This record gives sequence, C-alpha cells and structure tokens, in this order.
Amino acid sequence: MRSLKYAHSFEVVKHLPEKLQPIRKLTYNFWWTWNHETRSMFRDIGRELWEEVEHNPVELINRLGQDDIDRLARDDVFLAKLHHCAKELDRYLSDKTWFDRKFPKKREDTLIAYFSAEFGLSEALPIYSGGLGVLAGDHLKAASDLGIPLVGVGLLYSRGYFRQSLSPDGWQQERYPQYDFYRLPLQLVRGEDEKPLRIRVEFPDSEVLIQVWKAQVGRVELYLLDSNILENSPDEQSITDTLYGGDEDMRIRQEIILGMGGFRALKAMGMSPTVCHLNEGHAAFLSLERIKQFMVENGCDFRTARQCCVAGNVFTTHTPVPAGFDLFPIELIDRYLNKTVGALGMSKEKFHGLGRFDEADATERFNMAILAMENSNHVNGVSKLHAQVSRGIFSERWPDYPLEEVPIDAVTNGIHTLTWMSRRMTELLDQYAPPNWRDDPSASEVWESLDQAPDSAVWDVRENERGDFVRYCRRRLRSQHKRSSSGPVDMAGVNDVLDPRVLTIGFARRFATYKRATLLFQDKERLKNLLFHPDRPIQLVFAGKSHPKDDGGKKLIQDIVNFIRSEGARSRMVFLEDYDMSVARRMIQGVDVWLNNPRRPMEASGTSGMKVVPNGGLNCSILDGWWAEGHRRGVGWAIGDGSEFGDEGYQDWIDSRALYHAIENEIAPMFYYRTEGNVPQGWVEMMRRSMKELAPLFSTLRMVREYTTRFYMPAAAAYQHLTCNGLGVARDALAWRDRIRKAWSNVAVASVKDTAATTSLIGSTFEVKAVIKLGELAPSDVKVQVLSGQVAQSRELSNLDLTNLELESSNGQEHTFTGTVKCVSPGHRGYIVRVVPDHEDVVVEAELPIVVYEAPLP
Repeated sequence: MRSLKYAHSFEVVKHLPEKLQPIRKLTYNFWWTWNHETRSMFRDIGRELWEEVEHNPVELINRLGQDDIDRLARDDVFLAKLHHCAKELDRYLSDKTWFDRKFPKKREDTLIAYFSAEFGLSEALPIYSGGLGVLAGDHLKAASDLGIPLVGVGLLYSRGYFRQSLSPDGWQQERYPQYDFYRLPLQLVRGEDEKPLRIRVEFPDSEVLIQVWKAQVGRVELYLLDSNILENSPDEQSITDTLYGGDEDMRIRQEIILGMGGFRALKAMGMSPTVCHLNEGHAAFLSLERIKQFMVENGCDFRTARQCCVAGNVFTTHTPVPAGFDLFPIELIDRYLNKTVGALGMSKEKFHGLGRFDEADATERFNMAILAMENSNHVNGVSKLHAQVSRGIFSERWPDYPLEEVPIDAVTNGIHTLTWMSRRMTELLDQYAPPNWRDDPSASEVWESLDQAPDSAVWDVRENERGDFVRYCRRRLRSQHKRSSSGPVDMAGVNDVLDPRVLTIGFARRFATYKRATLLFQDKERLKNLLFHPDRPIQLVFAGKSHPKDDGGKKLIQDIVNFIRSEGARSRMVFLEDYDMSVARRMIQGVDVWLNNPRRPMEASGTSGMKVVPNGGLNCSILDGWWAEGHRRGVGWAIGDGSEFGDEGYQDWIDSRALYHAIENEIAPMFYYRTEGNVPQGWVEMMRRSMKELAPLFSTLRMVREYTTRFYMPAAAAYQHLTCNGLGVARDALAWRDRIRKAWSNVAVASVKDTAATTSLIGSTFEVKAVIKLGELAPSDVKVQVLSGQVAQSRELSNLDLTNLELESSNGQEHTFTGTVKCVSPGHRGYIVRVVPDHEDVVVEAELPIVVYEAPLP
C-alpha cells in the first residue's frame, strides 16, 4: 500500500461560540497550572475526560462534541466561572510587579534568556524527566509572578521522556508515544509572512532546519525548538525526538540546537538578551554563538567579544559528582565545532582548553560544565552544601585560591508554591491568611497566620488529604492492573490497599542507585514489624523511573515490587507506575512524611521534599542538599548526623539503623499520640513549624528574587557598561588584564608587621602593616588583603575572614598598606597577607584568578 505524505498543510481548531471564547485564552496560558479556580473550571467540563487527556486543556476542548459545547454555552454557572477565571488572568497580566517596583525603568533595556534542556510546566507538556526540568518550569512561573523580563528556551521532544510500566516480574518497561504538538498548549511561531519561523543550524554533514513553538507561562514566554519538520531528512527530524536519548552524536546535536539554535531563534524573533542563564551545561554552546554573533555585529575580535559576553552569562550547575557532567570526545567536538572555532578565530588547542580541567591535558574529554563556567562570570550551585562540593570539584581551576573562595556561589532551590499546594490547604489559608496571600505565598505572615487556625482544622486538612491520596492510589492501581491484563483476583484486592487512617510515608524520585530507594529494606523483618505494628503501623508509597540504560536502578524497582508481592505487604506498600508531575502532585499533597535517603553529599538540592511542606507534610531525610540547611529541631527529622564514611556498605548500614530508629521511636509515636478530639497535637505543632519556617524560604519566589538581585541585574549592568562607548570599556579592561599578567611576576609581599598580642580577647583588634612591591603596577591596580582564620593541626587556615588593607604611603615601587583585623572567634588563629588584582570592570575571580601570598612560616 502506498504511503501518502501531504503536499499542503493547515491547522484546524474547534469552533466555540462567543460565550465560550475566553476558554481559548485560558487553555494556551499555563497560568492555569497554578490557579485552582481555572483547573477546577476545566475539570467541571468533564471530570473523566479531564483525567483521560492527562490535564491537557487543548485536548479537552478538542474532544468535546457539539452537544457538550451547546450544554456549556447554556450553563450559567459554568459561564460565570469561565468569565471570572478570564478576568483573573487579565488582572494577573496587568498588575504591577515586584520587578517594576524594585527596578523601575529597567524593563526596557533588560532581557534574561533562561536556557534549559528540559522544562516541567505540567504533565500536559511531557518534555521533562525529573527535578531539573520541574525546577526550570517553577523558575519560569516565579519569574512570571515577579514580572521578571525573562524568556525560556528549550527543546520540544516529539516523544518526550519515556512512559513507564512494569512487567509481570517487576522489570521496568519503556514506551515512547508520539505527541502531536498541535494538540498541546503550544503555538507555532510565525514570521510576518505568516509562514513558520525557521532557523538554520549547521552540522558537518548537513544543514538542519528548526521551527519554534511558544508556550505562554503567565507573563513569560517559553520558546521550544523542533527539528521534526518535513524539509529535514528522517535522521535530522529525529534529533529532537527524545529527552536524553540516543548516543553521544545525538546528544551533541541536541545541545548544539539548544544553545546555538536557541540563541539564533531569539535573535530571529528580534530579541537580544542582556543576560543568558545556562541551567546546567547542556546549553553551554550558546556562549560560543553569543560571542560569534557579537563579533559580527560589533566588528571586533574574539577576546573583546568574550570580555563583554561572559559578563552577561550566568551558569547554574546541578551536578554533585564529576561523572555527572556532559563529556564529549575531542574528535566529536572537532567534527561538530570546527567551523565555529574557525569563525571565532581560535586555535583548536585553545578551544579545547575551554572545556578541560587541565588545559594542556590532551587526553581529557571536553566538559560542558567547564565550558559554561569558563564563559560565565556568575556561577552557582543549588544549595549551600552543593556549592561547597562544587568548589571542591572545580578547585583545580583556581589553584591560588583557598577552597572557600573558589567563586561558586549558592542559590538554594525552591518550589513554585501555588503549583504544588492542594486545594484543601489553599482553602484553609483563604480562611486565616491575609486576603491577597496568593500574590506572594513566600511571605512569612502567610504561614504565621496558621497559628490562628484550630489544631482540629489543620489536622482535618491532613486527614482529608491522606484519604484523597489513598483513593487516588486505588484508582491508579486499578488502571495499572487493567493495562497489565491482571485477573479479577488482583482487581478485587485493590480495595484493601492502604488505609486512610495509617501513617503514610512517600518516596518518589529518579531511581538512581545513590538515592538508595531500598534503604528501608536492609532489615526486612524490621520493616515488616513497622508495616504491621499492632498500634503504630506505617504504609509506604513508592514511585519513580530509572534511566532506560540504568539496570541498577531498574533492579531497585524490581526489588521493591517483589517485596510487595512476596512478603504479604500488598495492603501496606504500593509502587505507582509512570511517575510524572500529576503523580508527584498527588503524593506530596497526600503523604504524612516524605522520605529522602541519598548518599551524602550526592543530592545537589532535591526539591520534592520542599513540595510537601506547604501541604503540611513533614520531611525525614539525610542531611544532604536542601535539608542540610533546612533541617532544624521541630520541623522534621534528620537521618543520621551528616557523617560520611568511605565504605558504602557501612554507610548504608549506619543510615538504615538511624532511619529505623527515627520511625520507631520518634515519627510513629508522635503521629499516633492522640489527646483531645483524636488530634495528635505534637504532630500538628510540627506541621505548623515546618510550614512557618520552611515554606517562605524554600520558594522559587525567594530563589528568583535572589537570582535577579545577585546575578541578573549586576550581569545586565556589567554587559551594558562593557558594550558602551564603542566597546571602549571592554577594550580598556582587556588592556588592563594584559598589563597585569605581564607585570605580575614582579609583585611580592616584602614584609608584614602586626600589633597582635600573644593572647587576645574576642572582639579585640590588632593592626597589620604590609609593605608590597608592585614593580610597574600602581596601588590602584591591586587589593592587599588579610585572610585570617582558624589554624588546623596541618597549619592550614579555615573559616576564613577577609580584611582589606588601605594604602598608607608609597616609596618608589614599594607601597605600605595598613588595616585593622578583628578577633572574631576563639581558638588558635592565624593570618596571611596576599595581593590580588583589582579593577571595577573585571570580575577578577573569574577572569584573572592570580594571587601573590606572603611566604608562610617554615
């Protein structure tokens, strides 16, 4: 039979009467994902259909028959809801925002472009795999709430990430459905001629055409690149098929499209970003495209263009282990980047050095995180502990700096609260919080208002959420059994799964081995005693996917499923297949305790545990990622004390014992200790403290405000400053860098004197006087600093404090600097004097990390 392909194409949409026209605007703005009223309005159209289309409002409308449309057009109650939601969206889009108040008159000349390989906005747009993508989606939503002038850039995967099911023996099975973008909440970007906008991306063997789709996220646009168009060959069409699929060749093609194609797409749409934010190293090639285009537009060389562009780049690393970075063979880099390197005017060797720890090591693979870091003046990890770990990973690139000063900052992740909060909890806050609390759910007074709610009201929310979740699990299991063609016996037993009155613990995340999904299974008899305790039973709900190539992770899933089936645990344990944002939302709203037990310090941040907080759930976690800074007495439980052992088996044994002890002796007794009105008052008090202390802090509103004030706006200002006066400022900065490097060998600390007593009191001060030889350099070219700290047994300094010395006098090429150092803490203290370059237009730590120290004691 002949296969026919179209010769002409067009789009067909459902006709809606005038009364229902506001639906169109609501379906194509992902604002509905964090507005309960709009989600409820969609659900009212058809509850079963809403679930069947996986919460995709476009497909919901497409599936309606004419009778359904006529019914809705006659339903005055529905029409009132619809017009109220449309009016609320209009109000949201027109309100004055935090950004406009904080940075008046800056909107016109500021544009932040946020690049990420995945975005998790909703289960209706399945182009995410897990935490990285969901964080990126929450970032866009918070940027919208705050009014940040930001656009997102990503890839549109026609087959998304895989859908999961389990075989009869519990082994993960993957399937990749094909998505029709015209039936998703997306719009194809078109040019002035109404034809689809096309971007060209060159590969060694071909030139690939890319089209662009737009997802509207409140006030923010997300642009998604798609190679699946007829003009491309089948191999080229498949480049954007699957997220994290294919071999290295496919991966580098995807990342070139994301970085280079994404930046070109913005330019083609008339957008010139002042700041580019690289969310992980996948988008690092955009830094090269930005420099290349800058060179053409300004008629300048590579070094001048790079001086300007790196000032406007921000890089966020999410990876706590070196093996987690994208690494490419040099041969592959040369094959795909040869023309780009030539256009930049660089040698291959010099370019290779931009992606290596050791620039001269020809055996080292090309590291995308290092490329991103080399071309960004602002670098951060996603929790305080992760930033500390990252400084250790990358410290060899700053050999003259102590570990504490390696220039990797921390911006701890957060969650978009309204996306993840349950309807029941929002209704409780509606009763007790300030009327406009939804405008800023990161405000402390929102959560402090829960002190006015009776214990019984708070507990009723928790009880009802758990009951909702148990019913959801049973429905989900019925669907799983139907898909796997289970018999009537299996179906009959579903109604006995879980108990809405029992302490419910949830564990859901990517099934990587370091996350230790089966830590609770170290002692199976002890686990069964917990599950079936006569007075204080627990029940466990698991969910999560393993990477298709990770058999170790798949084995963990199989072990859990086999335990459920073979150990009589069906009534107390559940594994929910096909974990996605919808399942995650149900879990974090329904469980009493969220369990997280990775091997420290391998969890960069983790945001799933943050999501239970505004729903009244409590955390029990290893002191890793965000919990290392979030945990404090009375808001949840820590597993262990943060100790790290080299022997993984011993570490697992120690941590499992700590976990058993916490559940047996703290968590379960508190949950089941009931006094007046059958309310566990100690548990409710912990719920309140957790929400009050953690919900405001671990919010993407706080996170994006922090990115904006600490990184985005300083980066925008630096970029604009360097590009003014015909690039004169950038050229002067480069000339200064060259002059400093040439003269640096003549810089030395000649002598140091102080007035420190042998024994000093806390709070006392002493004077330091340092004579510095600068050769041909001027005192204004440098900073002279005192690094003081605690002296360890190895005589190394730690817990450093920095004091800048001031110029007192000059005598030829010798200059005297003085200053006052304060004794801030007890113990054996010491200090050392150093000289670092200093220029207002150069980020020295990133661009010129050279230091001269005085000679330490022998």
